Amino acid sequence: MRALIQRVSKASVAVEGQTISSIGKGLLILLGVGHGDREEQTAFLAEKTAHLRIFEDEQGKTNLSILDVQGEAIVVSQFTLYANTQKGRRPSFIDAALPDVAEPLVNRFVELLRSHGIPTQTGQFGAHMEVEIHNDGPVTIWLEK
Repeated sequence: MRALIQRVSKASVAVEGQTISSIGKGLLILLGVGHGDREEQTAFLAEKTAHLRIFEDEQGKTNLSILDVQGEAIVVSQFTLYANTQKGRRPSFIDAALPDVAEPLVNRFVELLRSHGIPTQTGQFGAHMEVEIHNDGPVTIWLEK
């Protein structure tokens, strides 16, 4: 499982021109599920994400988590995080889990973030989405388990 986490001042997701999710200060999390990923990876990444200290304290040091700053999150499923570009010019996505495996794990990740007390919205699984990201910093972190 892979998560590309971006600290944002605001972010939103639209499907067919309609905004379906919108947050202020927090995290935009692009989440990819690979073959063999299970609950163990999901729980590890949700815990790590909830406590990842990437927000600045009063001294400008990255000592605070999303919990500390009472931020929000948007989770967007993104199978393209498993793109393999080693051969040719067209990416292969054979390492990404099929939707019937990926969707429940993405939903579980969202549930786990919410169980930590993080207000969490989502994109729409399998839809073409327009994601607006106001990356704060910029701060972008890659997590993998």
